[in-house]
Amino acid sequence: VREVLLERGWKEYDKRKREDSDWNLYWRGSEFHSSEYHSLLPWQRLNHHPKTAGITRKDSLVRNLRRMKATFGSALYNFSPTTFILPNEYTSFLAEYNKLLPNREQSVCWICKPVDLSRGRGIFLFRNMRDLVYNGSVVVQRYISSPLLISGYKFDLRIYVCVKSFHPLTVYIHQEALVRFATEKYNLSSLSNVFAHLTNTSINKCGPFYKTQKGQVGSGCKWTMSKFRYFLQNQNINELFLWQRINNIVTLTLLSITASVPDCPNCVELFGFDILIDSKFKPWLLEVNHSPSLALDCQTDLSVKKGLVSDLVDLMNYTDIDGLRGKTYQTQRNVQTCFNANISTPVPSLPKLKDHNFQQKNKKSSKMHQEKSKRHLPPIETLHWILGSYSKMNVVKTGLSSRQMKYNPQVTGVTNRDVAETQDEMENEVSSSVLGTQGRRSTFRPSTDSWRLPDIYRKRRRFHVQEAKPPIGQHVPPIRAGGFIRTFPFNPATLKASLVKLDVPVVIQELQKLTARVASGRRKETTGEEEEEDEDCFDSLLWGPEDPPLLSQWFNTKIKNT
Repeated sequence: VREVLLERGWKEYDKRKREDSDWNLYWRGSEFHSSEYHSLLPWQRLNHHPKTAGITRKDSLVRNLRRMKATFGSALYNFSPTTFILPNEYTSFLAEYNKLLPNREQSVCWICKPVDLSRGRGIFLFRNMRDLVYNGSVVVQRYISSPLLISGYKFDLRIYVCVKSFHPLTVYIHQEALVRFATEKYNLSSLSNVFAHLTNTSINKCGPFYKTQKGQVGSGCKWTMSKFRYFLQNQNINELFLWQRINNIVTLTLLSITASVPDCPNCVELFGFDILIDSKFKPWLLEVNHSPSLALDCQTDLSVKKGLVSDLVDLMNYTDIDGLRGKTYQTQRNVQTCFNANISTPVPSLPKLKDHNFQQKNKKSSKMHQEKSKRHLPPIETLHWILGSYSKMNVVKTGLSSRQMKYNPQVTGVTNRDVAETQDEMENEVSSSVLGTQGRRSTFRPSTDSWRLPDIYRKRRRFHVQEAKPPIGQHVPPIRAGGFIRTFPFNPATLKASLVKLDVPVVIQELQKLTARVASGRRKETTGEEEEEDEDCFDSLLWGPEDPPLLSQWFNTKIKNT
């Protein structure tokens, strides 16, 4: 993250030389405190939404998916293996274990994972109950014993998902991803061999065969998504249907927490969805990562992650006016914060930044308002499993000058470094600011609809950003930004269903319709006028293919071919 921001012309923030609010981007691996969301100003961005532990903590993910399955049916939410949370559900697990025991199938295995650890730590496989030993909360899942193999090696996909907003829900999936391999051949007769069953890079890069050639896999333990697409071309499957099923997993998982996440328009979140594909080409959700590693361990990381971070910064909608920060608002008495916890009490406004007398005079009143509003926001859940034990963080703070705000397409090379994904790297914090620009006092007034930030993409030259024509009175996010493809909302019905209060049944119905059409290559029968109106107002891209087509164009092509 630091390297990309510095290459784009951002400057490092120094709290000894700048005011507390004189920054634009605060990036870190751990969660933010609720007070940091309440005090967020219009020109500032955070890289985490509040209260997303509902899917990033393993036990919370199990509970939320189980609740959605009970509400909308097991046929829809069938992408997660049978899972139990121990010790609370030990009796239920024992009943399921005994039910499968008479079969005495060698393929019936279980995998145990601590709920609060990451990078493969504490994970083990077992068949016999006497081998189940744990100390603390764990999840026990039915092990997917027939994964798709490449040259005999197990792998999974690390899919990068950007949630730009939860209210309304706006989701982008990056075209590039990582294919992570185990470094020893898959073998069910040796469950204790982590190099054959786990695909975590932090584990396999320490394996004895990490640098050796491994058939089609080659040396190392990673592919890019582009290389995986080339592999799928020879598998005689409906590739587009596979991508759509993975897209469905992402959307359905996010739907399970959307209602519980407070509205914070100046936040953006990058999730890492770990997807396993079995021998029948069915995708399974393994877990969701709160802060996916952005360390550069190999050339594959370099080709995927640098573009990913740069595209993510583009999605944050920075404009030239953000480079002025507090100077823009000095003509106003108050600056309105951007946090909205869906409460009836107005969010407290911050006093004029330079007026210290005004701040002192209203100190007690402001504190009372803040404490009142905080009581309406449930405390953010601790995500210790993302960071493990704490160590001293490295703080990096960077920013842009107003002239440098327009991105220079010439990006300097970065020396590849082969270093471990240490805990310190995952806990790096980047708090970014823009150098102040002298000039005349601006009369800019912050929008009352603060999530509708100005469109930055018209001035960009690095990427071709396609924009949809918005229906009257509605805001349509860009179809894509660099490698990020907008996957939700994907049609006028889902846009309408997410604008005010998310209508989950409508969203699920539209998702099922789209999946059926992708699977069959057919589209919904409509009149010519309706088709023309929909295409003019709203269109989306099909995520997954190397050159993603527009939904409308792809379905039209399929019909002409048939």
